[in-house]
Amino acid sequence: MAKAKVYNNSGSASGEADLKPELFEFDLKKYQVYQYVKTFLSNQRQGTHSTKTRSEVRGGGAKPWRQKGTGRARSGTNRSPIWEGGGIVFGPRPRSYYSRVPKKLRRNALKSMFTDRASEEKVLIAEFPELEKPSTKTIYEYLVALGLEGKRVLVLDEKKGSHIPISCRNLPKVEFKRASLVNAYDIAKAEFVVVSKEGMQTIEEVFSK
Repeated sequence: MAKAKVYNNSGSASGEADLKPELFEFDLKKYQVYQYVKTFLSNQRQGTHSTKTRSEVRGGGAKPWRQKGTGRARSGTNRSPIWEGGGIVFGPRPRSYYSRVPKKLRRNALKSMFTDRASEEKVLIAEFPELEKPSTKTIYEYLVALGLEGKRVLVLDEKKGSHIPISCRNLPKVEFKRASLVNAYDIAKAEFVVVSKEGMQTIEEVFSK
């Protein structure tokens, strides 16, 4: 059975916890992870890129020069794509890059990433220090105690009213996410996944179905 090390609020190891096989001993589906990440990143694109066609650029009107007798190639408008400053042919236009991700693929990708990190012993269950107010320094020192200084860390928690999200905000390479909203891309970006006990309980309730 997959296991994760458990750390107390001082950053010391206090034992191990069993992880749900449905989530952390899943049959790896690497291609589905690739499909999910590719679609997820595509869906983040705004699609506001735009270029002007010959009907939209400034200019036009009078013919640049007469049709015959100049020795130059004939030309009807300075908005032609072959002119400098003319319209763009087949340039990017505003569009939507959104694609729907099937629920089964989304779940399989998430379970695959959880399993991958657990197999490398990079899923940690932590009892974070109690914070009366946001404190970046306290969370930084806690992560250093866990041996995660300079690592890309994903912090997952679900405790309401917690100051952890704000405390993680200014830490480089540290990202906070609500446990119930985590996705495969978040885990793929991180080297280590640090989950609170409340967060792990939520993950098992929401995603192990």
